Amino acid sequence: MGIQHKENNNKGSFFIEQDQQVVGEMTYSRAGEKLVIIDHTEVGDALRGTGAGKKLVLSAVAWARDNGLQIMPLCPFAKSVFDRNPELGDVLKR
Repeated sequence: MGIQHKENNNKGSFFIEQDQQVVGEMTYSRAGEKLVIIDHTEVGDALRGTGAGKKLVLSAVAWARDNGLQIMPLCPFAKSVFDRNPELGDVLKR
């Protein structure tokens, strides 16, 4: 399950493609130089229950760590990943 990342101006996404179609995606917006707001996570039926949504969020966390960014998870799913995994708190904007 390869996760890809794209960013254009102040919007971006981490996504999973299968057969040249996006089957899972987590989108974000940048709010300034160091803040990323996760606004939506969606996984297609074929990937439900596989942990794909969590992997998308964790990819964003790794990217944020590498780039000195903080994340504000407005998306309920992403927020639940942060709530259940306190070790992600280093990038969580409080």
